[in-house]
Amino acid sequence: MNRRFIACPVKPWIIRIMASETRHRRLRRLIADGTIQIPGAFNALVARTIEKAGFPAIYVSGAGLSNAVFGLPDVGLFTLTEAVEHAARIVRATTLPVIVDGDTGFGDAINAARTITEMEAAGVSAVHLEDQVLPKKCGHLDGKELIPADAMAQKIKAAVAARTDPDFMIIARTDARGVTTFDDAVDRAKRYLDAGADAIFPEAMKSREELAAFAEKIDAPLLANMTEFGKTPILNVEDLAAIGYRMVIYPQTALRVAFAPIAQMLADLRANGDQSAWVEKMQTRAELYELLDYDGLSRIDSAATT
Repeated sequence: MNRRFIACPVKPWIIRIMASETRHRRLRRLIADGTIQIPGAFNALVARTIEKAGFPAIYVSGAGLSNAVFGLPDVGLFTLTEAVEHAARIVRATTLPVIVDGDTGFGDAINAARTITEMEAAGVSAVHLEDQVLPKKCGHLDGKELIPADAMAQKIKAAVAARTDPDFMIIARTDARGVTTFDDAVDRAKRYLDAGADAIFPEAMKSREELAAFAEKIDAPLLANMTEFGKTPILNVEDLAAIGYRMVIYPQTALRVAFAPIAQMLADLRANGDQSAWVEKMQTRAELYELLDYDGLSRIDSAATT
């Protein structure tokens, strides 16, 4: 089994190689070489922070879009257009490959094809599509429903046919473990691979043993979801690499870490009348400007006026 995982920071010679290849091809190379950690970005500034921290790729969660941008639960309430616009902002803010949660593809096979066309045009490097009934639910909630495996296979075929760059990745997610059985999840994954999927995302596995057993049965790059407070236990990236997973996503980790202190700060601000107790915990103005590359904008402005 492959026990390698790609950590940060990225070495300068690797950066030179990365600059000479497309983001799509880079993502494929990274998962061919080892196991990568992919934190979730709920906006462009978080995406910049992920890149600065040295991670090799970025994940864009449907839950992050629903929760942080629209203040809505993750039950499929945003549109394809909104999802593409959100993803495009994140792609523009970073040089890293971006993997996007494509939910159900926003409809049937023809809609899934358009989802891939629009996401690829936005610069996204991979999209995962799931086999839930629309409207979907968060993968770690009960009460989900599945579409027939044949219908999902048709979505995958349509998605593969719609892409223009063969390096763009189509990832098939199955939610069967939380609805039917583990064996059904394995069977569906095999059918989705036969339909042309490049990788498999088994959602809501209930133990390390299930994740390992799934990896033993599926010969393809696998994605593990290390979301918090869900049905799957949190495992270290080295452990996941050892049992056969190549992509490890952390969809809501940054959001959850950010919003708990925000709630505490607002309570203190209201109670005490000022924010002085929080200033030492804040990102400074200089740190923010560095992240936003104010100097780079100043150089462009200077060049335009000389």
